[in-house]
Amino acid sequence: MLETHPRREAALPPGRPTTGGWAITGLASIAPVTWGTTYLVTTQWLPPDRPLLSGVLRALPAGLIALLIARRLPSGVWWWRTAALGTLNIGAFFVLLFVAAYRLPGGVAATLSAAQPLIVAGLAVVLLGERPSRWRLGWAVVGVAGIGLMVLRGRLGFDPLGLAAGFAGTAVMAAGTVLTKRWGRSPGVGVLAFTGWQLTAGGLLIAPLALAVEGLPPRLDAPALGGYAWLSLVGTGLAYTLWFTGVARLPVTAMSFLPLLSPVVAAALGWLILGQSLTATQLLGFGLAMVSISAAQLDSKQHLRARFTGKS
Repeated sequence: MLETHPRREAALPPGRPTTGGWAITGLASIAPVTWGTTYLVTTQWLPPDRPLLSGVLRALPAGLIALLIARRLPSGVWWWRTAALGTLNIGAFFVLLFVAAYRLPGGVAATLSAAQPLIVAGLAVVLLGERPSRWRLGWAVVGVAGIGLMVLRGRLGFDPLGLAAGFAGTAVMAAGTVLTKRWGRSPGVGVLAFTGWQLTAGGLLIAPLALAVEGLPPRLDAPALGGYAWLSLVGTGLAYTLWFTGVARLPVTAMSFLPLLSPVVAAALGWLILGQSLTATQLLGFGLAMVSISAAQLDSKQHLRARFTGKS
């Protein structure tokens, strides 16, 4: 029988996070913050209508660099596990993410991604036996409402393929996060090697598909090269290393709220760089999203009170 729960870093217990737990949460939060730049970079600097190429150039260079540094390959059962996780967390997710980014307004795509805490909660019950509290489920609904208030404004373009890709991308990332938590890492394997395995597997999965569907890549100008470098090295290599560290150490239902930071960042960049205005309703949505992310890192109202009173 295959081992389904190999030795891995012990997750922090539910309830009030320790000082180290808050530090890990802060580092893991860097990942969705960088992911929030994807819509801006894609629409402003990348070549149009190339979601598969964008997925390859985001995943494969970062994965190969991580492998060169870590100098460790999978073995045994981890070959197929890496293929599965690389498909969910990287290959399928990146393709669906870029399809949504090209075909939908950023606000619509971001709101679809806000459903991730609810999807993770359901999968965590089935695969991990980790039942989310009513506290976190309630804040998941608040988070979705907050993101909706913040980014759904004006006339919206509901492209059916874009909607399907956005929701499917949210679902596959949720599944990948839960399976990453279930399987942990191979004993003795560091997070950099683990990240490199998945990025390389995901990039290799997309590459032949990109060539067959989109043909040879176009000539890339300086803004496109800079955009791909940012998305690959920072938004993927660094971001996923920090993300997988958080998945190993934190409750998966708490981690699932952190991607709500992505649409918050996307909206903020639209305001700062593209000159998009923010209404009072959007500011209210921003506040609700940030409160839901913070509150979900705690496990219950009792733990929230304990946080402020200093009692356990």
